[in-house]
Amino acid sequence: MKFIARIFVFLFICFTLPIGAFAERPEGKPNIVIFYVDDMGYADPSCFGNPDMQTPFIDRFASEGLKLTNYYTNSPICSPSRVALNTGQAPGRHRVWAHFGSKKQNAARNMVDYLDPSVQTMAKSFKDQGYATAHFGKWHIGGGRDVLAPRPQSYGFDESLVSMEGIGDRFLWSKTGLNAASAKLGHGNIEFGEKYETTGKYVDRAIDFMKRNKDKPFYLHVFPNDVHDVHIPKEDWLEKYSKYSDNPYTQRFYAILDNMDRQFGRLVDAVDDLGLGEETIIVFTSDNGPTDWPRYYNEGFTPPGWTGPFYGRKWSLYEGGIRMPFIIRWTGMVPAGKTNEDSVVSAIDLFPSLHAMAEAKAPNDWKLDGEDLSRVLLGKRGQRKGPVFWEYAGNPGILKPGNPDFESPTNAIREGDWKLLTNDDGSDTKLFNLKKDIGETKNLVGQYPERTERMKKRLLEWRASL
Repeated sequence: MKFIARIFVFLFICFTLPIGAFAERPEGKPNIVIFYVDDMGYADPSCFGNPDMQTPFIDRFASEGLKLTNYYTNSPICSPSRVALNTGQAPGRHRVWAHFGSKKQNAARNMVDYLDPSVQTMAKSFKDQGYATAHFGKWHIGGGRDVLAPRPQSYGFDESLVSMEGIGDRFLWSKTGLNAASAKLGHGNIEFGEKYETTGKYVDRAIDFMKRNKDKPFYLHVFPNDVHDVHIPKEDWLEKYSKYSDNPYTQRFYAILDNMDRQFGRLVDAVDDLGLGEETIIVFTSDNGPTDWPRYYNEGFTPPGWTGPFYGRKWSLYEGGIRMPFIIRWTGMVPAGKTNEDSVVSAIDLFPSLHAMAEAKAPNDWKLDGEDLSRVLLGKRGQRKGPVFWEYAGNPGILKPGNPDFESPTNAIREGDWKLLTNDDGSDTKLFNLKKDIGETKNLVGQYPERTERMKKRLLEWRASL
């Protein structure tokens, strides 16, 4: 009878665990590639709902990997979201509340001028464990304007090529404005070109880096910044989207997004052409929601970029500002063509999760805010033990949405299906059940006073800890 029982248990496991649960793990340390898009909305890729255009290479990647529909960035603006990703900690712990600007702007916002280079980062940790490391693309955790900051090498990267928002070797697309200010700072090899060339440049460097390091593990960032406005496509890209010419902002955005899709496909193809698909974890996601500058509304246009069913955009703690598309592929290890619509994952979770997936040792002396959700990223069921927290615009001088309706309270918490927002003083409190109300249309504070007070208390205690 015991033998028969074991057979039933074995069959039950075989038929209930996700595809890939019994996949044999490749020998050695897996490579890690993070493709982190600047200002791409949740529904900009067609596999996440874009109604106007197709992104065939991103869609193909999704068919080869796992999509998460409850993945969050940890800020609705670039610099803090990037600090969270790199450190596994809430960006406010490092006094990074908004995007890094000039020294005067940073001081007015109660911010440092750049991320302290003594902090722990994923790049440092993986480098210490024998990985080659590189960052190609937008940096924006220090450097630019009138701020001479440490190079990416101070944060664990062997090589780097950045844009105007960083120091070291960089590719600039203008000799005026912020690009000119960057060039004036020097400290690195500076190349000028067209903005539409940037993602191709970064992918070129990434492919070269992978070829040179294909026989050892590597940790690689490719962080395109051309989806961030101003969108300046190559002229002959516009014809494909001529039917959207009544809104030239949308037409230009689609032309840029189309090119970024092709460049991402080229990167993934390079991984496979090198025979590294089964040895490489590739993550595709974005740093925050799509643009919402006032100028679009002032000119009578809808800003480009899609948030799908979500309310709010960039600079907002409503879902449209912080919920991002997320796809992960590890051929043979992560189930292909699957979607997880239940598990809540955030950018700070990638630090411990990718370490666990790589069977690498996370630094013992670094207190992570993120959780190890490697089980979820490998296609299995799982939930966070704790909530996800956010803070934005609680300090002065921080950018707000061009649409005033999208201006959110300054703090937020998601706990299971529930999300609560409130200001530092506890005012303007809003409670939503995201499972029943994905568009955050019905404030349930009056119906659930006990839940409201409990979640608010926990959120404000977290805020005070920063």
